Amino acid sequence: MTDSTEDGPTCFPKVAHRLSALTQLRRSWVGLIGLGILLFWILAALCAPWLAPFPPNAMLLPFAPPGTRFAPGGVFLLGTDHLGRDILSRILYGARTVLLYAPLATTCAYAVGIIMGLVAGYKRGWVDALLSGMSDIVLAFPVLVLYVLIIATVGASAVNIVLAITFASAPGIMRLVRGLTLDLRQRDYVAAAQLRGESVWRIMLVELLPNALGPLIVDACLRLGYVTITIGVLGFLGLGLPPPTPDWGSMINETRTMAQVFPWMALFPCLAISSLVLGLNLLADGLRDIARYN
Repeated sequence: MTDSTEDGPTCFPKVAHRLSALTQLRRSWVGLIGLGILLFWILAALCAPWLAPFPPNAMLLPFAPPGTRFAPGGVFLLGTDHLGRDILSRILYGARTVLLYAPLATTCAYAVGIIMGLVAGYKRGWVDALLSGMSDIVLAFPVLVLYVLIIATVGASAVNIVLAITFASAPGIMRLVRGLTLDLRQRDYVAAAQLRGESVWRIMLVELLPNALGPLIVDACLRLGYVTITIGVLGFLGLGLPPPTPDWGSMINETRTMAQVFPWMALFPCLAISSLVLGLNLLADGLRDIARYN
């Protein structure tokens, strides 16, 4: 528990202690593996223009199996799809799509959920009842059905996907932040801040939020994996980013009917999604273990 002094809040040493726990990730081999997988995909996305052997939308040689040599030069290491597009190139560029929109959607959901949770947990009363009731209504719908309804109504685009994920994910984040706020608002440093006459928003954002970062960081890693799966599922259902944007879910959807004859077309995008989600989950497990011992 942090204390306050006349010079101002001293919650930041506690926050610094929790953030320094991130540097202890080397003690968790599970977390290191997850971090390694995540860094692999980040580097692959950043270096896609240099790593991709062919343009992602170039139609070259349809149905080429992995390892096929292309006459003008180059090798289809992972084969091509039914339109002759190189699968490796599309996976690399698809990583850029996932690693852009998944963190963006998750960040937007956290921005909304954190504000709602802080206000509900700190204010209590009718404000808490109103925000909790709104969240319960959204959470009453199956998540996938809610995504499909929103995207089908407003149309498939990058902005609409981010808005749909924010709308559907923010209530769950709100409930987590609300629970943490209800516990932290009873601490002595919050009472001291109130006695100093600090504003409500300063208390929520400076005193409460930094001290709730530990569970939120772990939840963010897990939720980022869920959002990655969601973007893949929306692409698989034809509700993802419009073609010809490389998208892992769309790649699976376009070739699923040919998977029995040409399995590599759907197999490699599936492995890409699975490995990224696995890395995020392992990283979350490592961070949870570290937080437990700090």
